[in-house]
Amino acid sequence: MLIIAAIVLCAGASAYAQNTGVRYKWHDGQGLVHFSDSLTTEAMKYGYELVNDRGLVVQRVSRQLNAQERAAANKLAAEQAAKDRAIQERADADAQMLSAYPDEESYQISLQQALDTFDQQINTTRINLRSQEKALTDLLGRAADIENGKEAVPKALVDNIARQRNVVASLRGTLQRQQAARAQSVQQQAQLMAHYREVKAVQDKQRSDD
Repeated sequence: MLIIAAIVLCAGASAYAQNTGVRYKWHDGQGLVHFSDSLTTEAMKYGYELVNDRGLVVQRVSRQLNAQERAAANKLAAEQAAKDRAIQERADADAQMLSAYPDEESYQISLQQALDTFDQQINTTRINLRSQEKALTDLLGRAADIENGKEAVPKALVDNIARQRNVVASLRGTLQRQQAARAQSVQQQAQLMAHYREVKAVQDKQRSDD
């Protein structure tokens, strides 16, 4: 794309020179000044100026880029294009958000629904955990009764207790992760609400200005 643009620019400059009688001026690799009535390969390589009959520069054309410079220019162009896309995507998302939630109350309701889902999951895990903890307590009680009777606790009971301990530990870990996820969601929602208010304020101002 850069090469095509350079060709188009050079063609335009050449046509302009032919129509107005200006000359080409450029500096070579040693810094020496050159003038020509036609566009040369060297002028395109080092960049040139179009000079009118009074010696005034009417147009400047940059030198051709080498492979490394073209690669760097293309990289910068790609990065800028990615930034532009991200900005546009954010603008589209903001517009969609305002369309779906025209006021703060409706947006707050949607955020609360996400927290309600977390609360339901946490409550279910807590109920299950209490049930499994009770089962573990019962197993431990049976083992204690056997030991109090001066008898050896059967291996099957020992294995059941070990498995039940793992179940309880797993549920406790699940509960901790769910609670942490909810806390993180609360923080994220605060940021989302702040962003919503900012975008809504801009929209309200634009409407008032109109």
